[in-house]
Amino acid sequence: MSATAGSAQPASGSSFYLGMRLLPKPKREAMFAIYGFCRIVDDIADDGGPRPERKIALDQWREDIDALYRGDVRPNVAFLAPHVEAYGLEHTNFLDVIDGMEMDVTADIQAPDWSTLDLYCDRVASAVGRLSTRVFGLEKDRGDALAHHLGRALQLTNILRDVDEDAAIDRLYLPREALEKAGMTDLSPAAVLAHPGLDEACREVAARAHHHYEQADRLMQGQPRSIVRAPRLMEAAYRSVLDRLLVRGFAPPRPRVGVQKGKLVLALVRQFFR
Repeated sequence: MSATAGSAQPASGSSFYLGMRLLPKPKREAMFAIYGFCRIVDDIADDGGPRPERKIALDQWREDIDALYRGDVRPNVAFLAPHVEAYGLEHTNFLDVIDGMEMDVTADIQAPDWSTLDLYCDRVASAVGRLSTRVFGLEKDRGDALAHHLGRALQLTNILRDVDEDAAIDRLYLPREALEKAGMTDLSPAAVLAHPGLDEACREVAARAHHHYEQADRLMQGQPRSIVRAPRLMEAAYRSVLDRLLVRGFAPPRPRVGVQKGKLVLALVRQFFR
């Protein structure tokens, strides 16, 4: 991977980008490196190529990360090396992210049970949070707890927002127990999205997400404002998306719900003047 790919930045108008712009330059560069890594392995998982080839590509990244922590800095991961050293980024968290991407490569996820969905959220979202909170400067226990809750809240929000996009590639991340409770027996993506019980199932997932947002907010209370500005902005942006999804409902048609820029700017201002 080239240095340019490793330093990939999110879209300038995204809530992630604005959140990271709140950080001092060294921390911002570390977060963009983490983002670059996640973007690359996510693209491998989602590129639609043959599964064996995608698995080989992820295995190569796993091997390169292992080598990095042995002191063998290969070109693919060189962009991560200075930040691993500067912030004590943990080996297992990078591997967890790769393991999460591999869950999408092994088979298209369809109606996992809650336990499997929680594991998926931990790997693809909370593991990224565990890396990020080291950069933000939170102490390990509180940082890991914040990553646990905020990562799950954000990922569950994404799942609810993206049900149609996921179904188009034959994926369905809504939990089996919630779907069956809502009266569904055919758990294929198309059948679930057309079922009248979809709204009930999605609201159960939304309630779980709200619980995680509340726990994340509790963990950020009393922390130095400079340390939690970025995660607070992410929380505000995605919690707003979740609230708007609940107002819109989940019956078809389902217009796309994104982050409202006005609310994002307001949340940004509050991080400096609250």
